[in-house]
Amino acid sequence: MKHTKLGIGLGLALAASLPSMPALAKTIDIAIGHQSMCTDTYTAGIVVKELGLLEKNLPKDGDYAGVDYNISWADYSSGGPITNQMMANKLNIGVMGDYPLIVNGAKFQATDSLRTLYIAGTGYNLKGSGNAVVVPVESDIYSFDQLKGKAVSTPVGSAAWGMLLKAMQDAGITEDISLKNQSPAVGAANIAAGKIDAHSDFCPWSEIMEFRGTGRKIYDGSEAGVPYLHGVVVRQDFAEDYPEVVTAFLKSVIEAGKWIEENPSEAVDLMEKWTGVEKEVLYIYFSNGGHLTLDPTIKDKWVDALKFDHTVLVKEKAIPPLDFDAWITEDYIKAAYADLGMDYETDKTTVVDPEVANAGLPAEIWHSRDGILKYESYPEFLTAIAEFQGTGAKLNATYVYDKATGLKLFGKTAYFVVGKDGAYETFLRKPDAEAYAAEVNGDLVDLPTAVAAFIPTD
Repeated sequence: MKHTKLGIGLGLALAASLPSMPALAKTIDIAIGHQSMCTDTYTAGIVVKELGLLEKNLPKDGDYAGVDYNISWADYSSGGPITNQMMANKLNIGVMGDYPLIVNGAKFQATDSLRTLYIAGTGYNLKGSGNAVVVPVESDIYSFDQLKGKAVSTPVGSAAWGMLLKAMQDAGITEDISLKNQSPAVGAANIAAGKIDAHSDFCPWSEIMEFRGTGRKIYDGSEAGVPYLHGVVVRQDFAEDYPEVVTAFLKSVIEAGKWIEENPSEAVDLMEKWTGVEKEVLYIYFSNGGHLTLDPTIKDKWVDALKFDHTVLVKEKAIPPLDFDAWITEDYIKAAYADLGMDYETDKTTVVDPEVANAGLPAEIWHSRDGILKYESYPEFLTAIAEFQGTGAKLNATYVYDKATGLKLFGKTAYFVVGKDGAYETFLRKPDAEAYAAEVNGDLVDLPTAVAAFIPTD
């Protein structure tokens, strides 16, 4: 990866390597584009904004003594409009998903002089989960190949759009799907009304539809075989004028992630108030075993994934070339780590695989009064649900794990397989559950049926 002229030695703060700076403007405008309806951007968006972390970390001495900061936050429904506003010099910093990040870098490099830098991640899922294709809950479609000849909507230019293009290419049905451009909210409304065959969207829209009982997931991003990640881009001219400001922003991103990890239940409760996304949906992303790993480092595997994603868009003639070496820099995130006394290289080389990390994690019940309750086995979990139902207790949500990928699922949307020995396994996709049921000579059931077996008969 190419380092900009702001390069630093390992373990040294960025500021230490800079020449004396000219006198700064008395007011520095910092305009940030974020997405309050995209969970993977929260650690560089809504959390930093609402906790005031950037204000806390901004430099206030030395060359920045006496400087006033004018911080503005602009909320968008997807990454594409953020890039447009950055090109118009109305935003300095943008937070978006993998495919929009690539489009951002490529569009800027297609100009004579404007450039952005990819400076940090925000969160990832190694399996690619986060994007998904959803059908109306009453649909008879259960697998992606059944979408041949159907109408599928997606926010064009988003991470989910990129995943959909790859899935169509993999299935060989690129010319057989009627692709429609719909925003997340419009797509979700059309799924609820049965006005579209399927909708492809990014986190957490598929889980919102599942939780509200309007949609059912038939294709998860994990099937695409490419990591799902989000990150931060900054206009290069802004970064070169105010490098310590950029470093301060990334320190805020790191602190936002730590805040969520320390108490996810409290965090999702507050994030629900800030975003309107149900806390039960947010918990599936931010809890222990959740979809998201909050890690701002730029891993070699992420660069490889972004390069692959670029080839997907090239096949669709949807993107200019992108010089990744000129676009990606670790200088600022390394400086943020150094300022916080953290070990960047250790975090960079650590990758969380849900299939490994989530093995053996307990199933969970979110009790409206008692909070999150954990159960080491599915019989204990199902017995508890039966008992709670018997007392009329309100359960906000239940959570289990996909045997195939380790991904966290809502219990009510999972496919349960019970073997002849009474052992249970849970699955995200019906075809996977059917295959396993055949393998163990077991039965495929839904959650209510599974629970019914544990209701006392006397």
